[in-house]
Amino acid sequence: MEKFRAFLKRKDIVISAKRYGIDALGAMAQGLFCSLLIGTIINTVGVQFHIGFLTMTVATVGGVNYTLGGLATAMSGPAMAVAIGYALRCPPLVLFSLISVGFASNALGGAGGPLAVLFVAIFASEIGKAVSKETKVDILVTPLVTIGVGVGLSAWWAPAIGAAASSVGRIIMWATELQPFLMGIIVSVVMGIALTLPISSAAICAALSLTGLAGGAAVAGCCAQMVGFAVMSFRENRWGGLVSQGIGTSMLQMGNIVRNPRIWTAPIVASAITGPIATCIFRLEMNGPPVSSGMGTCGLVGQIGVYSGWVSDVAAGAKAAITGMDWLGLILICFILPAVLCPLINSFCRRAGWVKDGDLTLA
Repeated sequence: MEKFRAFLKRKDIVISAKRYGIDALGAMAQGLFCSLLIGTIINTVGVQFHIGFLTMTVATVGGVNYTLGGLATAMSGPAMAVAIGYALRCPPLVLFSLISVGFASNALGGAGGPLAVLFVAIFASEIGKAVSKETKVDILVTPLVTIGVGVGLSAWWAPAIGAAASSVGRIIMWATELQPFLMGIIVSVVMGIALTLPISSAAICAALSLTGLAGGAAVAGCCAQMVGFAVMSFRENRWGGLVSQGIGTSMLQMGNIVRNPRIWTAPIVASAITGPIATCIFRLEMNGPPVSSGMGTCGLVGQIGVYSGWVSDVAAGAKAAITGMDWLGLILICFILPAVLCPLINSFCRRAGWVKDGDLTLA
């Protein structure tokens, strides 16, 4: 056993919740951002502003025409797998071999492909690391083992993992349609908390293919955290903090939350308020890429995702037009309500002695 532990240490194989549930999951979200999300944004900008070079076919593969954004979107599987491998500190031959693994697991996983990529890429990465540089023909052995294990596991696991993830996502979306008030609160609060924790709400939404009303509730919860922390900590962090948290990430407050968990009260309560407002009053839906549901105001990706969903629905005939009520709901839910509610709720927390000056100061 000691020899095995020494081997794992030498290979930097760390079997832990942090390595797989935080590092790998967070990196997967970055891979999604750099492929699926960027591709969607490029396509949306090209179509809405009639930019020719963004909407023209730049490649035809297997009879399928791809635009610039389409190519980026098609590479989401490899991008996720390589990002995961990077987070797991894979050596170069393993990292490059994960391109094929990511493509296979994402394609075979269907709508739940991101979750399949996460599991398969982790196993393929660790096994690839285990055999890396152990033979004199490493340049052959490491890619063969990594790709062989990854593609084999993709064929074995990915369809089932993908189907399971899609089923869970469909149950959440069905429940939100059935009970929009209660589920609006639950989804908004849970996804908002996940966004601020050192895990990835975006990856969770992508893995579960969370769209529709449930996706809208997720957007509401994430915005409540980001805009809420940004505005209510303005006296401590000024404009730099407003920008870094408001369009960056509320995860920056995690250290302060550990020191005083009560500073989290206002954003969580705000998300419990904005979630059901989104689902019951404005019927805010996320019908863009599922990963956008968990991005909040980060780079305005959540709002771009909602807008791209509107555009797609109008083009498909599922929505007559984008109305003023749509825009009002999006602006209120994502920006105005969190900016008003969080400081207001936090003022009561300050009066109760739960939050003091300096508790929200970013390091």
